[in-house]
Amino acid sequence: MDKKELLETVNALAEQVNNAQLDELEVETDELRVKISKRPPLPQMPPMPAIPVTYPAAEANSSEANAAEEPKPLSGKIIKSPIVGTFYAAAAPGKPPFVTVGSKVKKGGVVCIVESMKLMNEINSEYDGIVAEVFVNDGQLVEYDQPLFSLN
Repeated sequence: MDKKELLETVNALAEQVNNAQLDELEVETDELRVKISKRPPLPQMPPMPAIPVTYPAAEANSSEANAAEEPKPLSGKIIKSPIVGTFYAAAAPGKPPFVTVGSKVKKGGVVCIVESMKLMNEINSEYDGIVAEVFVNDGQLVEYDQPLFSLN
């Protein structure tokens, strides 16, 4: 069988697969073995509808509302999460937290654990100081670079 005949045979088989709405066809002779398979087309997802964004109407003399919306500026030495995960204040449930407000912290000391992908990652302080504020709660999800503690 020359190349032209082979190509014609393969094209005819492919056409048969398509016309018969088959996903796969395998033919074997002494001279030739051909396997033709096609994947059914993936279902097309409908486009996502646009989500309208609405903003509350601005009120005159709303300085109190604006003050409540603005985040409080962070002060002191800030310990941030180096990874995304779940914040744990203690080594295990029922154990005392590594640090609380007023705790003295040494540079390199463990301040919490952030669980990420089933791994418990001890988070160490980058600074010496006293814990002034804890920004997250035990079991809370934290983002990369999210403030966890403030030290004085």
